This record gives sequence, structure tokens and C-alpha cells, in this order.
Amino acid sequence: GDLDKVVNLLLSLSGRLARVETALDSLGPHAPAEDKVALREKQRLLAAQLEDAKELKEHVGRREEAVGAMVARYLPAEHLQDYQHFVKMKSALIAEQRELEEKIKLGQEQLRCLHESL
Repeated sequence: GDLDKVVNLLLSLSGRLARVETALDSLGPHAPAEDKVALREKQRLLAAQLEDAKELKEHVGRREEAVGAMVARYLPAEHLQDYQHFVKMKSALIAEQRELEEKIKLGQEQLRCLHESL
């Protein structure tokens, strides 16, 4: 459960940071200074939160190793390999699920815009 939450947090923060950086890059030379300052402050805060989330992921990783060592004492080798594979794949699957959800949301937004333009 903690792994799910931390991976989702990392994905969310990195996505928000990317959007802020894109917004900063798209500001023209005549953009109001307060807009640039606000976006730079938001970028700084998101970058700091992302670093904190990375530290949290490392902590969860250390806890995962401790749990894995404990589980290794009780599971036969075949089941232990299944458990280790599950843990490895979980983060990748969470990231893939999040990406698919974002693509679905984008597709729905595009469809809504098409319906409105008709």
C-alpha cells in the first residue's frame, strides 16, 4: 500500500513539475513579471516536494528489503521468486496504469472539445 502511494505521489509531482516548466518555457518575453515569479516559486516548491518524495521512496525501499528478508525465511524458493517478481512489477504497473488513465482523460477531453465544436 505504501509503495502505491509513494509511486503515485512521485508521478503526480513529476507531472505537475513538468507542466509548470512547460508553462515557464511558453511564457513570452512580454509576460508579466509576477506570472514568471509565481511559476518559478511553484517550480521551486514542486522540485523540493519531489526530492522529499524520492527520499520517502528510498525509505519504503529499505523497508521492502527488510520485509523481503523476513519473507525469505518463511517461503519456499519458488514462492519467494514470485513474491520478488510481484514487488518489482508493482511500481512499473502503477506507472503504466497512471499513464493510461491520463491518456484516457486526454482522449475524453478531446472528444468533449470535438462535440462542442460541432
